[in-house]
Parts: sequence; structure tokens; C-alpha cells
Amino acid sequence: MTTRIAVIGAGLMGADHAGIVALDMPGAKLQLVCDMDVARARAVADDYGAVDIATDPEGVIRRDDVDAVIVASPDFTHAPLSKACIAVGKRVLCEKPLSQNSNECIEVMQAEEVSGARHVMLGFMRRYDQSYVEMRDALADGTVGRALMMHNFHRNVETPAVDFTGAMAITNSAPHEFDVVRHVLGTEYATINAYQPTRSDALVAPVVMVLETIDGQLVTIEINNNAAYGYDVRAELVGEAGSVAMNSIAYTRTDMKLNNSTRYDADWRTRYREAYVRQNRDFLRFVETGFFPKIASDCWDGYCAAKVAETGVKALQTGTKQAVEMIAKPEFYK
Repeated sequence: MTTRIAVIGAGLMGADHAGIVALDMPGAKLQLVCDMDVARARAVADDYGAVDIATDPEGVIRRDDVDAVIVASPDFTHAPLSKACIAVGKRVLCEKPLSQNSNECIEVMQAEEVSGARHVMLGFMRRYDQSYVEMRDALADGTVGRALMMHNFHRNVETPAVDFTGAMAITNSAPHEFDVVRHVLGTEYATINAYQPTRSDALVAPVVMVLETIDGQLVTIEINNNAAYGYDVRAELVGEAGSVAMNSIAYTRTDMKLNNSTRYDADWRTRYREAYVRQNRDFLRFVETGFFPKIASDCWDGYCAAKVAETGVKALQTGTKQAVEMIAKPEFYK
């Protein structure tokens, strides 16, 4: 039986999701591409053989010829479209964030709880990246002993917009780290502090965060959106018996003029393509079976990321360590 999937949003991420549905998800069919820009929707649909295009996302969600939905539209649409999917009983893979507003995340959780079933899988794809899988396994099987610290940095070539700020580094970039560290360590955050050095130009400076977990571990996260040299994400898990660190991925090395060199990617899409494929295939199994994937992110994880980000912005603005105060985890998500 073929699962007919609609992709809402035909930008970079929407186009990538459409390609994965069409080429890398046996049992799935790219039924429809939806975007307010008709030409953009048509271009993606033609590239990957979609049956139809549309401009009204809520209308798409209600269509009888759509079995499941991938939401890759702008951030502010994620929570409303997730709730629309819940209302009609369709499962949705929603790109992160669920919302940058933790209260709106709570509203989506409440809608899902009232429905009595899981509908929303959140696109924190790093959980599916092999590096983090092996880190989590090294902790679970006792290889590195009890976790003490996890160090992370996330660097981009340049900011996506001229008005990008340190607060946006916390709310837009850092949530991937907030989520995957929680996932690897199997814990929650207790406090967060945030610091920002001074650049000599007008570009937004890096943001460095220090978080304490409820289990007494320390987590460092550097977000540098103007690193200039390339897209670069690394992590190291430090335990009482050893550590495990992420290796940079490079398929080739160039040797010439007495030097050797490897290249950096320009953005995240090549680095995490396999993680996206694994994630999307897990989403398809969720649609087919009704069983929520074991390692996937859900609405609770979306709420946690939003709450930590909100608290991190407050820490940056005040220059003081802030307590991360979350609601009790609903039984529905345990």
C-alpha cells in the first residue's frame, strides 16, 4: 500500500524533503507540493514527479488523496499546521521548531493529547546522524562511563540575514544542540548562561552557552554564525572512563603545492542528508504502523527546545545564569 505524502513549503528544505520522498522512501509517493509561490511549487513538483501542486496548506491537509504531511514552510506556520493535521487525524513530520514560543508548543501538545494519539513527529534530524547515534550508544553501553560533560560547536559561513542577532543564534541555530544533547545524555537542563564576545566589525558575534543538567553534567554550546570558513559542527561526549568525539566527514583530500587540504560544506544539507533520509523513513513507518519511532522527537521535545531557547535569550540579555523552569512532562509523552 502506497502512502501519499504532501510537502508543504517548496524552499530549500521543502525541495530536499520532496526529493527524499520521491527517491529514497520505498512505499511513499510524492502526491503534492504546496507553496504560496506557484512557480516554485511547480518547479519542485516537476523535478520530483509530484502528482499535483497547491497554494492553500490547510486545504491540502484536508484532501482525501493525502495520507500524511511534511511541513517545511516558515517557522511561524509550524504549530498551526501541526494542529490542523491533528484535527483531521493525519500524521505530520514538522520541521523544527514546533514553535519558538513555548506556550504555543503547549497548545499543540494539548491538542494532541485531546486527540488521544500521536500525530506529530518533529524534525530534529540530528538524532538520526550516525555520530550522535554512536555517542549515545557509548554512554548506554558503559563504554565511556558516566557522562560528565558534552562540548558542542555549530558554525556557519555567514548569517542568513543582515539583521541576525545573538538572540536569534539561540532561538534559530542552537535548538538542534539543545535537543540532541538532551537525547544523547537522556536528561533535562537545570540552568543556562550565555556569553558573547565583541567583534571588530558589525557582524553578529558568536554566542557561547554553558548549561547544567539536572543530573549534574555540564554542557557547552558555541554558535558562530559568521565563522567564514565553512559549515562545521562538532561534538565531544566526555565520560568518567573516556570520551567520544565526532569526526569531520571528508570524502576526498587534495594534495598539491606542498600542502594537503579538505573542503568544508557550504551548509548543513550535504552533511546531514543521510540523517534526513533515516528520519523520513522512520516517519513513513510511523504513518504505516501508528507506532511512534523510538528515537524521534515529539511535541514534548519541541516544547523543551523552545523553553531552553527562551531562557537562553534571557540569560544573554541579563548577563546572569537563569533557571530552566519547565512544566511537568505530561503522562501522554512518557
